[in-house]
Amino acid sequence: QVQLVESGGGLVQPGGSLRLSCAASGSIFSINTMGWFRQAPGKQRERVAVMTSGGNTNYVDSVKGRFTISRDNAKNTVYLQMNKLKPEDTAVYYCNLWGGGSSFWGQGTQVTVSS
Repeated sequence: QVQLVESGGGLVQPGGSLRLSCAASGSIFSINTMGWFRQAPGKQRERVAVMTSGGNTNYVDSVKGRFTISRDNAKNTVYLQMNKLKPEDTAVYYCNLWGGGSSFWGQGTQVTVSS
């Protein structure tokens, strides 16, 4: 089993920045993909950014140039640096780890972008 613990959400003004962190523990398959999804009220969950253990990344078009995903494989931790935040970025952000044929989710952290 894998546990994911997220931190770093909060309230920020438009144009501001936040950094999310997600630490994984437990039986982690060495080859895996970690990333972030988000779900706004009344909308489906969408993939925001993911990064493989080999360093390949993928971003949803709406965050390209503003968000940066990174990870520390030694610490099994993934980060999401979010800059130039917009009100439409408001959502619950969920950490995800996929590896060994299984997918695991964190509990979610609220990000609110509002003046």
